[in-house]
Amino acid sequence: MNAALLAVIVLVFFAVAYRFYAGFLTCKVFSLAEDEPVPSREFEDGVDYVPTPRHVLWGHHYTSIAGAAPIVGPALAVIWGWVPALLWVAIGTVFMGAVHDYSALVISLRHKGRSIGEIAGQVISPRVRTLFLFIICFLIWIVLAVFAYIIGTLFVSYPASIFPINVQIIVAVALGWLVYRRQVGIFVPSLVGYVVLLGAIFYGNAFVESFPVLKEISAEGWVWFLMVYSFVASVLPVWLLLQPRDYLNSHQLVTGLFLLTAGLLVLQPVMQAPALNLRPEGAPPLIPFLFITIACGAISGFHGLVASGTTSKQIGCMTDARAIGYGGMLGEGILGLLAVLASTAGFASAGEWQSHYGSWGAAEGLSSKLGAFVNGGGRFIEALGVPFETGTTFIAVMVIAFAATSLDTGARILRLVISELGSAYAVRPLDNRYIAGL
Repeated sequence: MNAALLAVIVLVFFAVAYRFYAGFLTCKVFSLAEDEPVPSREFEDGVDYVPTPRHVLWGHHYTSIAGAAPIVGPALAVIWGWVPALLWVAIGTVFMGAVHDYSALVISLRHKGRSIGEIAGQVISPRVRTLFLFIICFLIWIVLAVFAYIIGTLFVSYPASIFPINVQIIVAVALGWLVYRRQVGIFVPSLVGYVVLLGAIFYGNAFVESFPVLKEISAEGWVWFLMVYSFVASVLPVWLLLQPRDYLNSHQLVTGLFLLTAGLLVLQPVMQAPALNLRPEGAPPLIPFLFITIACGAISGFHGLVASGTTSKQIGCMTDARAIGYGGMLGEGILGLLAVLASTAGFASAGEWQSHYGSWGAAEGLSSKLGAFVNGGGRFIEALGVPFETGTTFIAVMVIAFAATSLDTGARILRLVISELGSAYAVRPLDNRYIAGL
């Protein structure tokens, strides 16, 4: 089966869904109006409640929800064949994931930008609120651990990505300062910053060779560094790091998706994986594990936490919720689609795919799953004349950037949730964002 044809069919399906189904939800279910009040303007504080242009906030929201999960999940789920994975990504995204994200965002917008946990307490009971917040705490702690370890693993496997990722942080802070303190328009400096970031990718190997000690840091060592970074990112004003960096990431994302799709159309690869593989050696059953492995690429509760935890506090106009809530999830569905195709059509032969996915044990490791996407994506980009090594570094940087945005957004959400728990139990120090963040 031609992978490029499959990609076109799913992309058309997404476009039709956004035009008609999202329009139905907006007009008939939610009845959104442009003049409806929004929390970012009612409670503007310059730290968490900040009215933000739609295109900037779309970048922040999308890159926050589109972490490494929609890559890792499909890269494992294709062990049962490409048909189940592709169908679940397409159908789940349109009728479940996008509806869930859009709904959570609108509900939070109409409840003063409160988190889903707080709203549950208001709608059901205070006890439910407390239990919900505790569950969210435990789940986000797991999310922080997993994403930090994913980034650490990629830093170890692709050390050339270390330099451009750190350059991105510096550029993002400079961009935030220029836009919010010097009142400079965001478009031109963001393009300049993105060119600098792309240039940094080509110097990644030279930087690591100049500082070989970076190659000696283990994945666990990087986790400690990333926890410190997450604390700093979670307490800084949202406009200084998160918004501008996620806006830069949206440029990188669009570039990456364009290059992957263009390379796919040029290469016209065939699916090297079987359509159905119901009994892989050592694997659990297809049902329900397909829906567990592919969560973020089709539907994820974490998105509701992002929508209600940070995004709802930044939307400047109620009708922007359609593009950000529903449209953002469609964007993640595209990432999940490309992950499925890279992990099936990105192999040179069916034998090579079989050696990688011959058993659950062979495909189970984190490095194995990430490598299937990074190397498969690098092969797609190589069809456009880009050297394979440069292509894989670019894909690795893209994956790390996604994971990092989920990491610091998760840390900010967790800081807000801990403050909410502090308020519930009258623990006054937790009202301080530095103590809650720590």
